[in-house]
This record gives sequence, C-alpha cells and structure tokens, in this order.
Amino acid sequence: MRELGLRRDRRGLAISVLAMVAAQAACLPAWASVAAPPPARGEAVDSAQARAAALVARMTREEKLQLVHGYFPPMADRTPGAPVADMIPSAGYVPGIPRLGIPALRESDASLGVANQVEQRRGDVATALPSSLATAATFDPDIAHAGGVMIGSEARSKTFNVLLAGGVNLTRDPWNGRNFEYLGEDPLLAGTLAGAHINGVQSNAIVSTVKHFALNSQETGRMILDARIDEAALRESDLLAFQIAIEDGRPGSVMCAYNQVNGDYACENDFLLNRVLKSDWAYPGWVMSDWGAVHSTEKAVANGLDQEAGQELDRQIFFGEPLAEAVDAGRVSEARLDEMVERILFGMIDAGVMDAPVVLSAQPIDYDAHAEVAQRAAEAGIVLLKNDRMTLPLASTAGRIVVIGGHADVGVLSGGGSSQVRSVGGAPIEIPLTSGAASSFARVTYHASSPVNAIRATAPGAEVSFIDGSDPAAAARAATGADAVIIFATQWTTEAQDAETLSLPDNQDALIAAVAAVNPHTTVVLETGGPVLMPWIDAVPAVLQAWYPGQRGGEAIARILFGQANPSGHLPITFPRSAEQAPRPTPPGLEALKASDAASNAGSGSAAEFRSFPVAYVEGSDVGYRWYEREGRVPLFPFGHGLSYTRFEYGALSVEGGDDLTVSFDVTNTGDRAGTDVPQLYVAPEGQPRRLAGWSRLTLQPGESRRVTITAEPRIVADYDTTLPGWGISPGIYRVQVGHDALDNALGGEAVLSSRTMKP
Repeated sequence: MRELGLRRDRRGLAISVLAMVAAQAACLPAWASVAAPPPARGEAVDSAQARAAALVARMTREEKLQLVHGYFPPMADRTPGAPVADMIPSAGYVPGIPRLGIPALRESDASLGVANQVEQRRGDVATALPSSLATAATFDPDIAHAGGVMIGSEARSKTFNVLLAGGVNLTRDPWNGRNFEYLGEDPLLAGTLAGAHINGVQSNAIVSTVKHFALNSQETGRMILDARIDEAALRESDLLAFQIAIEDGRPGSVMCAYNQVNGDYACENDFLLNRVLKSDWAYPGWVMSDWGAVHSTEKAVANGLDQEAGQELDRQIFFGEPLAEAVDAGRVSEARLDEMVERILFGMIDAGVMDAPVVLSAQPIDYDAHAEVAQRAAEAGIVLLKNDRMTLPLASTAGRIVVIGGHADVGVLSGGGSSQVRSVGGAPIEIPLTSGAASSFARVTYHASSPVNAIRATAPGAEVSFIDGSDPAAAARAATGADAVIIFATQWTTEAQDAETLSLPDNQDALIAAVAAVNPHTTVVLETGGPVLMPWIDAVPAVLQAWYPGQRGGEAIARILFGQANPSGHLPITFPRSAEQAPRPTPPGLEALKASDAASNAGSGSAAEFRSFPVAYVEGSDVGYRWYEREGRVPLFPFGHGLSYTRFEYGALSVEGGDDLTVSFDVTNTGDRAGTDVPQLYVAPEGQPRRLAGWSRLTLQPGESRRVTITAEPRIVADYDTTLPGWGISPGIYRVQVGHDALDNALGGEAVLSSRTMKP
C-alpha cells in the first residue's frame, strides 16, 4: 500500500549512488553493488560542496569557462574549435577536464526513454515508456521510480551521464502539445511522481534535470510568451510542484524555460532563479538553460543562470567569449564564475557522476526486462473512463471481434518532439512533417506493438478482423453483428506545436458514431496526448484512455480489455465537456502568430516582428479541477476519475486536526475480483475549492477491507503569504472529503486546524 500526504523522507534507509533497491534488481546495471548507507543529507551536501570548491581552486580561468557552456552536437561543427570527434549525435556535450578527473557531460533527452528523435544514431534503440500522463495516472511513485531506474540504466549503458528528464510543468490548458510529457494538473501529484522518477534516474549515478522552470505551459509562441501570474498563486501551483520534485528527487540540475515570467525570460529571471530556487529553497545544484533559451550574458549570469546549454541554438554564444570578456573587465566577478562552476561540479558529485564515470563504449542492456517495466506502467496507467452494462472486460470466448482504426494492426502512437524514443522493435509507421514548428525534429511515429496481434494472442479462439476506419460506412458494415467492436482513436501531439482543437482529427468522431449506431458492444480506446472531446460519449458503452502507451502498449491494452489486468488508472487531468469550459479555449497568440507567419511568407513582413505576447493565468493557483469547482463547471470526466472491474466502498471516517490534518477510513473491495484502488483526500479551506492533499494506492482481494490513514501535505492546506514570507495555515474549520475523484463526496467531515507557518 502506498500512502501519500505529509512530506517526509520516504527513502527509508539511504541507498548509495552505486546501488538500487532489491525490488529494482532486474534493472540493475552490472557495475552497481549494495553499499553502506551514505552520510546524512546535510553532511553529504557539505562534503560535495567542499569537494567542488577544492576542484575550482585548482582550475584555470579557461577551464572554468569551458564548463559553463555546452555544445549541441548536430550543429557543433559550426563552432570553431569544437571537439566534434568526442561527441555522438545527441542533445548536448560539455568537455571534461581530465587532469582533474572531471568527465565530460554527455547529455540526452530522456523524458520517456533515451531519445533518438529522427534516428540521429542509426540503429540505436531504447525502451519507450508510456507517456508521463500515463505514469501520473497510476498515482504510484514506485512505478515512476522504476521508470526512472530503467531509463537511467539504459542511458548509462549508452554512455550518457546527464538526462534532460523530469518534466513537471502543470497542465493549465488541455490543448498543450507537450501535456503528454508532463504529470498532470495537480502540484502534489506531479511533484511527488517527478521526484520519484528523478530519484530513480539518479540511482544510476547520472544527473537528472527537472524542467522547465517555470510556467512553460504552452508551445505556441513558447520563445516569446510572457506568463503573467501573481507570486502567491505561482508559489501555490507550478512552483510547489517543482519544490516537491526537487525535495524528493534531488536533481543535479534545473533547466530553465523558454518563456518569460512576469516580464523577464525564465533563464535570466532573478525572482525564479536567485530568490526562489537558490535562496528560499537553498538548491545547491546548477541551472542549465533550455536549448535556445539564452538572451544575454551579464544579465543571465547575474540573475542566476549557471550554464548555457545547446549554445548553437542561441542567437549567439553568450557564455563563451562574451563571458570571458565580462570577467576580464570586472562586469562579472570571478567569485560568480567560481560559483557557477562549483554548482555544476556539485551536481555531478552529488549524483555520483564523478565517482562512477560512464564507460565510453556501449554496454549490454536487458531489453526484455525493461519492456516489462514499460508494460507494467502502461497497464497501471490506463484509465477506464466508462463501462456501461459491464461491456468490459471482454469474454475470451467471444466469437467475432472487429478492431477498427488507429493503425492498431501494426502499433501504438507516441508523442512527438525531443522526447521521441526509437523503441525496440522499430517504427512501423513514421510520417515526416512538411511544415510547422516541429517539422525539423519530429515525426508522427508509432511503436511496434500491435493491439490486433495482442488481442489475437489473448483470445485465440476468436475471429479477429481489422478495418482501417478510413470509411465510416464500411467500418459500420463490418461491425454489424460482431460480438465486440474495438475502435482505436488517435490524436498526435508534439513539442513545439499546440493542438488547435480538442476534437479528434481525421473524421474519427463520425467513424465512432457510425459504428456505435450499429453495434451496442462498442469500446473506444483513446491514444491521445491529453483530453479530447467526445460528442459520441452517450452512444458508446465503454471507453478506455490509453494515452500514448509505450512500446508494450498493445499488450497492455489487450490485458485490460480482457480482464487479465484490472484497470486502476485515475485521471491526472480534467476532461472538459467543451473547450469553452477550460480557462482558455484555444492557445493564446495562435492567430497572431499565424498572421505573422503568413505575412512573412508573402514577403510583407517577418515573423520576428511579432515580438512578445502576455498570457494572464486568470485561474491563478486554481489549476485544473480547482478551476472547474471555482467556476461551477462540471467536466465530462473529473480529475481523479477511474473505474475498475470491481467496486470499492469507503466508510468509518475519522478526522484529526491540530497542527496536522490526518484522516483514517476503511476501504472495502465489495466486488468479485481483486483490484487496485486510489482513495483521494481533498481539503477545502474556507471559501476555496478543494485541493488534493494526499492519497493511497492499495490492492485488495474480493471482500477484503483495510484501514487507511493519510496525513495531508501541509503546504496544500496552507496559503502562501508574501508578507511573511512563507506558508500560513489559518486557524479554523476545514472541509474534508475522501472520494474516488475530485467530485466525489463518498466521505465528508471537518477538521479544526491550529495556526501554523512554514518557510517559503
């Protein structure tokens, strides 16, 4: 049973950077060995900082400058003197200093696996996890951790020692093209799972980042958007997610974002980098830029940026010669340069990179064991949205099954952009883009995990046929009279572009409606990057949200469909009834950018003339389900929603107040099969929407009952007070709900809490 709430050290006994827990034994690299517990965290930080400072004291000015800017290998040949021969095609490279035992930084994108977007490294495959939204839907830090361990192990075997993983930007808009890379709309859920994932990555003695700091909430105009939000609201939402992820995961590096926040670019934002990250949170690692996110030298250095990453993608190289000249002239102090380098070295030392350097030749990888990690995550993250008349699970004795659409005969869809994994088994479908911001580095790509083949293997006695779904009338004819119909509906999303509509593309709504009209045993399986509209929902008895399910997605979906695995996923993101229910129905700036691009293409203007545009986050800290409650809008499916093939009932609630809020209650499996439940604790301060303050994930046998205790995360109960500054819990009565989702009031009560303040 997994219980989440009050922040505490959930690592139990400490584990060295050269070891992993026994439960992850299948993912252990050959060099790992169980060691004695390391020093306490404070002692370890002091030791690593002292060691980093001693190294800096031995470095020349040139060596220091060498570490604070990095190359983008695909374009590094454009930079004079670049050590191109030392690089492999990947995201980034920073030369090491062999005389001091400082290894080079070899960096890879790795949100969902070790990325190889457009097959820069010919033939190099990796294990592809399901999308981060699928991981978030598990509500299970152990699954997030296992995914991190697996990715980190493969990265080390492929000679990488820095992974650009750990995306924790909150989902503020359902159409965000990069939602699939993130962990949903709730700060406690997103921060907790991101921390677990980062911790898993770094258990391999490599650095993980957390990104994109902060408010990288849309892809439209991401280089020029100015996110506007007040400090308290930002602290209570996106920054809290980062804070929890950093506390739990201890990432070696934080990656700052492309966008502006309240008028300053995130990578030269004094409030974000100096005040919040380095002062209030006492973060000891380094801040690296996103690729192409640096706009200055002296301002960026003064305001907290420690390293210019992917320098060839910037307008110019800001931390090379310009920084050297600024240090020579005294405009940047030697002490600040030393601090930048110390932070980089601290992150490397603390994560174990210095003491366990990667072997610079490819090492064997147990892809079969890693595929099991991906499949477990997919199965646990698939959400059963609807199941009228017990349409699911399907009977293995079904006579005729018709599978329609989604290229389900060959594979499952993945999201696009820098997170793209070239998965084991290859890409049965790969479609280049001919236009758009993502066309240079993204392709519509499928993983070779055929749901049709998996369904045939699961129901060997059934007649299983496949129809591509391009003709709704033909699909309806094929579906008539079938014992079961399964429609795979897809929506491809990608980094660098937002979805312009929440509707399914390519006439799929008409396809679903036509088939559902002739067969009452229709199930829709959604492979999407986030919420989509469902105008056909009343006509379809069963709907599964499979997200982008990764390289074992076909097998995972089949096991869920036939009840070999009981669905246990819960939505980490609200599904609206209409686009108008969301704070912003379409991406801000989209039409203006289109007009600017059109003018540029016509020769009457330049896209560069469209300099910047503000986005006011009117929802403030009331992100996602909090916004819907605040505005009195009932979504199609609420945050936390997820059905099972069994039933769970809650009872005997007790609530304790005082300094902490703790609830205890009974969970009983009243159905006839084993299943996993995620009871959720919501707390509502007076006059405010409810907030997820904790949850538990537990598996129960039929008829089994268990007592669950959850202590609320105090910063969720509190409000941020800029006058303290810090968190404050006002004394008084707080409304408490325990339920199956953000709208469920299965159990309700009140708690009387004492006044309490906490540091920022």
